[in-house]
Amino acid sequence: MARMARSRAGRAAQLGGLAGTQAARLAVQKTGDLMRSDARAEAAAHARRALLAQQLVATLGTMRGVAMKLGQMLSLVDIGIVGPENRSLFQSALSTLQDSAPTVPWSVMSGQLERALGAPPHVLFTEFDADPVAAASIGQVYRARLANGARVAVKIQYPDIEAAVVADLKNLRTLLSVYRLIHPALDTAALADEFEARIHEELDYRIEADHTGLLAEAHRGHPFIRIPEVVESLSSRTVLVTEWLDGRPLREIYTAPRSDRNRVAEIVFRFYAGTPYRLHHYSGDPHPGNMLLLDDGAVGFLDFGLCKRIDTRTAETELAVLRAGIDGDATRVLDLMESRGFARGSTLSEQAAYDTFLRVFGWYLCDREAEIGPDDVKELMALISRAGDSAGVSVRPFNLPADHALRGRAELQLLAILAHLRPRMNLHTIAQEWIFDATPVTELGLAQRNWELRR
Repeated sequence: MARMARSRAGRAAQLGGLAGTQAARLAVQKTGDLMRSDARAEAAAHARRALLAQQLVATLGTMRGVAMKLGQMLSLVDIGIVGPENRSLFQSALSTLQDSAPTVPWSVMSGQLERALGAPPHVLFTEFDADPVAAASIGQVYRARLANGARVAVKIQYPDIEAAVVADLKNLRTLLSVYRLIHPALDTAALADEFEARIHEELDYRIEADHTGLLAEAHRGHPFIRIPEVVESLSSRTVLVTEWLDGRPLREIYTAPRSDRNRVAEIVFRFYAGTPYRLHHYSGDPHPGNMLLLDDGAVGFLDFGLCKRIDTRTAETELAVLRAGIDGDATRVLDLMESRGFARGSTLSEQAAYDTFLRVFGWYLCDREAEIGPDDVKELMALISRAGDSAGVSVRPFNLPADHALRGRAELQLLAILAHLRPRMNLHTIAQEWIFDATPVTELGLAQRNWELRR
């Protein structure tokens, strides 16, 4: 494993080189569009882009921290850094970052555990498997057993990862500079500030324990959603111990019969899209490595370090704009978008705002049965990355308020996850439950409503 650069200068050099490569590639691509290339030139360009994807994996995977988390996001969603003809190659190369990262030896991690909890593993646990079951952006997860026989997951933060993350955050604008080439209207400084605040929270496992405990309590006994319980007595700022959930990776259902994929897709959609309105609390990091398929048909959801609460007023405003969009009230949509800082009426027509709104959220606001697949993600990303199309639809005139950045990222990643499942369903009828408090019409919706009534 390559040594992880911890200093700001060392990590800045890696990030700066990465961003510079992408900026140069984008400039060359724009120039190349004006020139006619022969087969040999095209083959060479393809080879260079393939090498670029491999370099991105090597750089982001080894760095962990913020850069690693960016790599996990890119493995689901290509924001325009790599050309569409190489998107599959790029995502395949980055897919190794979804479930794991380069591991740190147990001799190092055991010392971190002992320093955090004040005793060695053999004193705290009756069994402890020194081989990690997962290696993520800021920590590794191990399997263990308590004296009462309960199996638990033990997440240990990497030693010195905080210094590496702080260096990443100081250089975050270098990463965002790549995206500014695609969408220059964004206030990237404000976005960087928001992302920094959330990442600092993620470094404190006590905050993650609070998020996990809140969600576990809210879903205890749920018919198809499982959240692991926290073992508070063995958790600290750098160690988090939770109930062990036995399950299979989400990717195992990608090739299952459509009915199975539809069911899992509905569960995933309900959890990530409905929870912000049911609980005013949501996970900002949906990706396949944070979900498990359980034997009883439920889906287990993990890793709540990157979460955020939303206040009642914000939630109600969001629901109001969704209702206005469904009702076709373009005037109301623009007014509400302007009040939340997404748009300015002085620079946008009502119709332009409404058309763009539907293009961004239509995948679950439009009342129709449809298959969700990679083309839906490509269409949304094309909308974000281009100046506009023949209909004048574009997100360029719009702002993404910093306090909505995590939410926007989560919704985009949710769509990407659903695209991997390729379900055929009417998400609108499900979303109506939290948008209009409508009576459920699906089997899962009725099961959840009955459970809520019993509680």
